[in-house]
Amino acid sequence: MNQPLAYVHPEAKIARNVVIEPFTTIHKNVTIGSGTWIGSNVTIMEGAQIGENCRIFPGAVISAIPQDLKFEGEDSLTVIGNNTTIRECVTINRGTSASGRTQIGDNCLIMAAAHIAHDCVVGNNAIIVNGVLLGGHVIVGDFAVLGGLAAIHQFIHIGSHAMISGGSLVRKDVPPYTKAAKEPLSYVGINSIGLRRRGFNSEKITEIQNIYRILYQKNYNNTQAVEKIEGEMEATPERDEIILFIKNSQRGIMRGYSGNQ
Repeated sequence: MNQPLAYVHPEAKIARNVVIEPFTTIHKNVTIGSGTWIGSNVTIMEGAQIGENCRIFPGAVISAIPQDLKFEGEDSLTVIGNNTTIRECVTINRGTSASGRTQIGDNCLIMAAAHIAHDCVVGNNAIIVNGVLLGGHVIVGDFAVLGGLAAIHQFIHIGSHAMISGGSLVRKDVPPYTKAAKEPLSYVGINSIGLRRRGFNSEKITEIQNIYRILYQKNYNNTQAVEKIEGEMEATPERDEIILFIKNSQRGIMRGYSGNQ
């Protein structure tokens, strides 16, 4: 780590085998786990906790204060898991008093120029493509894929294994296992290719398809659809995850093929 052209605050806690390239600045109250590589011209500010074997590319700014007028300088964190890659010029803001942290999981890929705002939670194995913008308090589930230049409204919840097309404006919650596209954002099927890649068998994929046929293609409202799914579909972790997601949605879920809610 001994890089004389980088500035590392003496109170920062850096594992011995971290590589820090020239012209990078690391502030106090920062921890970085072993095996992590920090490229040139990276700024890591107070409250960052970065895991092991991460890669952070030039121009990234990690744990800057929130762009939130309610922020009053309270202590908060940015927590990044292990094996996560953060590409050029990504910005990740630390949390506010609302939750105390912004959190990124393990094995994520956050591509160039993406922005992750305060109090967001990104699960494991998520892919956030170039130029994606996450407003405050967004939740992104495990294995979700957010296409380039997608803009995610604050407080949105994106379910696990969901896939959102590039350039989308996301104003409603996106349930697990689905594909989302069009304007306004709509259900366009389940993410069957992604599910197969992750080991879901044909029977499980058919089960998920049948659940979403009831929700989006049978002209039920959401309450009726959930009752139908609970009454007719065998209880499985995937079924229960979908039902719980719909019941807990604060902003409402995205529309179906016909535009019905």
